[in-house]
Amino acid sequence: MIDQVPGYRGRFAPSPTGPLHFGSLIAAVGSYLQALHHQGDWLVRMEDVDTTRSVDDADDAILFALEDYGFEWQGQVMRQSERGAIYESVLAQLKELQQVYPCSCSRKQIQARIEDQGLKPGIYPGTCRHKPSTQGGQQAWRLRVGEESIGFDDPLQGHFEQKLTESVGDFVLRRADGLYAYQLAVVVDDAEQGITEVVRGCDLLDNTPRQIYLQALLGYPRPNYVHLPIAVNAEGQKLSKQTRAAPLDRKRPGPVLWRALDFLGQQPPTDLESAPPRELWAWAGENWSLAKVPPAPTITISPS
Repeated sequence: MIDQVPGYRGRFAPSPTGPLHFGSLIAAVGSYLQALHHQGDWLVRMEDVDTTRSVDDADDAILFALEDYGFEWQGQVMRQSERGAIYESVLAQLKELQQVYPCSCSRKQIQARIEDQGLKPGIYPGTCRHKPSTQGGQQAWRLRVGEESIGFDDPLQGHFEQKLTESVGDFVLRRADGLYAYQLAVVVDDAEQGITEVVRGCDLLDNTPRQIYLQALLGYPRPNYVHLPIAVNAEGQKLSKQTRAAPLDRKRPGPVLWRALDFLGQQPPTDLESAPPRELWAWAGENWSLAKVPPAPTITISPS
């Protein structure tokens, strides 16, 4: 059943660090079908804000693969690497609100302080918040986080809540090398594009409270969030370029798309296993049910 939601806007936001693989296809399929189900728009954004990780021509390869698999998106593809001036203006706004401060701590210095003081690993210890840096040169900019708990309800993962001071500490919005952090870019972009629901992998679940906190500071509307299970290999590793995930087969997209629908619990008919993408999308558009998606953070897949 199609559930029309006026003004629904979803998005798929891959990082061009390599070709699409099965793990990234899961996020694309889930977000696309949610948009189709709500008769809304589906946008594509290149999350290439970290230009040091981008691979030449990977963005084009991703878009060609999406076309081969039958995806259709609305509007132009947004590229974060072209939006530095926008992010700078938002950072300037946060400076005026005194919500950010410069930080000259290196990773080595942060780790040493954590170990010396027996602090919780992975949390910024607040060094430059309590003693503002007077060091010249390149500095990062960190967001001051509050003491309140930030929570939200995910239709698959249930209620998720974090106290940012205890989970991450003050986090970086602009790095010392001048590149803007993912947390800032994604919040600004979702607001500008009017995204009403973010459907993505469960590996980003613990990023969401940070983004909700920043949205509130900036007066942005909060989208709904859905975190899909992520595909992992037999060793429990997320499929990625680092774990040598195989690129999508662009010559035979139908069987791979069928497998993605099956991974998401949709139980596509076996007689569609070798069907072209247009037939699979026609079936999935009529039969998609978020309630059928397994409510698990990870699902192990066997090698194909």
